[in-house]
Amino acid sequence: MPVSIEESAFLQSNNDEDADLIDEDDPSEDPEDPSEDPLNRPLTAEEALLLDSEREKLTRKLSEANQQNRFLKRQLFIKEDALVNFKSELAVMELEIQAMVALAEEIAKAGIPEGSRKINGKYIQSHLLSRLEAIHEKLKEQIKDVDAAQSKEVPLFWIGMAESVQVMGTFDGWSQGEHLSPEYTGSYTKFSTTLMLRPGRYEIKFLVDGEWQLSPEYPTVGEGMMKNNLLIVE
Repeated sequence: MPVSIEESAFLQSNNDEDADLIDEDDPSEDPEDPSEDPLNRPLTAEEALLLDSEREKLTRKLSEANQQNRFLKRQLFIKEDALVNFKSELAVMELEIQAMVALAEEIAKAGIPEGSRKINGKYIQSHLLSRLEAIHEKLKEQIKDVDAAQSKEVPLFWIGMAESVQVMGTFDGWSQGEHLSPEYTGSYTKFSTTLMLRPGRYEIKFLVDGEWQLSPEYPTVGEGMMKNNLLIVE
């Protein structure tokens, strides 16, 4: 049946209103309420207390770790001093043994007096010389061992533009590391420090402005996230 222009306009208006009502009532079209996002909602009192408790635990553990690290450093310094003193004593003993070896050689070369007794088939003069030479060799080995156990000054450096540079590594169990001091040269910046390390192999990595970086000045070991610079102390 034909429809007049007025009726057609009236029907179209009703259809538009119905569509608007459907759009308003359709929950799928509603934007998400940001207040319902668990990341945006405020913490409850219980959650805030739990967060504070965990923060206190972490702070306490960090404090205990720092205290232990300082204690170990003090013990290391004490042992280093003891090694230095022991090495000095060994050096004095070595000089005394050297003098005694020289005297024993002189006596042995002077000839064997008649009636001299023997020990294990050797005259006592030769036996004395052999014993002193053996003691001297053992003493020299002990001095080498002390040198190997004694810490040495090891210079470290980082070259590049940065505000702060810190070296971390196995030399202290990746705990605190050491800050490097900047030296401005105009075209680039050199950061440097000196570590006291015993002979051995150490893995290190540089923390440059809060980001882990490898230095091209040192060899590397490992792969991926475990890749570090290698520091060898002879």
